[in-house]
Amino acid sequence: MATIVVALGGNALGNNVVEQLESAKVAAKSIADLVAGGHKVVIAHGNGPQVGVIKKLMDTGDFVMPMPECTAMSQGYIGYHLEQCLRNEFAARGIKKPVTGVLTQVLVDKTDPAFKNPTKPIGNYYSEEDAKKQMAETGKTYAEDAGRGWRLVVPSPKPVDICNKETIKLLVDNDTVTLACGGGGSPVVNEGGNLCGIDAVIDKDFAAAKLAELISADSLFILTAVDRVKINFGKPDEKSLASINLAQAEQYIGEGHFAPGSMLPKVQAAMMFVASGQGKKAIIGSLEQAALAIKGESGTEIVAG
Repeated sequence: MATIVVALGGNALGNNVVEQLESAKVAAKSIADLVAGGHKVVIAHGNGPQVGVIKKLMDTGDFVMPMPECTAMSQGYIGYHLEQCLRNEFAARGIKKPVTGVLTQVLVDKTDPAFKNPTKPIGNYYSEEDAKKQMAETGKTYAEDAGRGWRLVVPSPKPVDICNKETIKLLVDNDTVTLACGGGGSPVVNEGGNLCGIDAVIDKDFAAAKLAELISADSLFILTAVDRVKINFGKPDEKSLASINLAQAEQYIGEGHFAPGSMLPKVQAAMMFVASGQGKKAIIGSLEQAALAIKGESGTEIVAG
């Protein structure tokens, strides 16, 4: 029985409550396919659109809600939908597996250079004109996001440790389908032995890769909107990749094939997990084709060599 960490994109879950609940139903079907195949499953998820909306709603003229608290809210909000849909899908199929979520804190290094270079897109998409107006009025940083529009960007430090890893591993070892590291987890730093929140958002793919490493998972699935990773994306010589090794992935990154804030962190996170131990495997593929990806019939598999 393999242990699989599945990372779901926040964008794939929609931009409002109705869209998110419907998307969670789709996600639940794919995850149920993996569970029905005899696998232990941990689900991480993004929160890019959702945490931006939460922050916008929570910030007032007199008070600014810190990002760790906004991420914690998104973990509960998204986790509620995913857990509910998983329970309903399992009941419909006669799958008798407990499901639970773990509100996760993730340790980062306060000296991480990311704090001086915000790159993580969150919230709504804007035109270039509107984004530059927002920058002039607020002093915040906005950047173009993979051809889809301009978005607010915040620091995105790399995860150093998962504070809840022992609890998550205990749940997984007891065959509980577990939601963890939602939105990359709420970022915290160690201040003299005490955990303290810090204003940032952790990329969910890197958090999922770190979690997969720490709980000794066999595979990392990064599920997104495309069936396979592509090179020369959008060009006449576009090519889908069924399998690549670490050296090939490094080459493609160096040649600039993967967009920052989009496919690049997914490939880098997959590489990080594969490099963490012998026999580790990562797959990047579409949510709907998850069951096929585990059979090698869909998705891009990243292996050591």
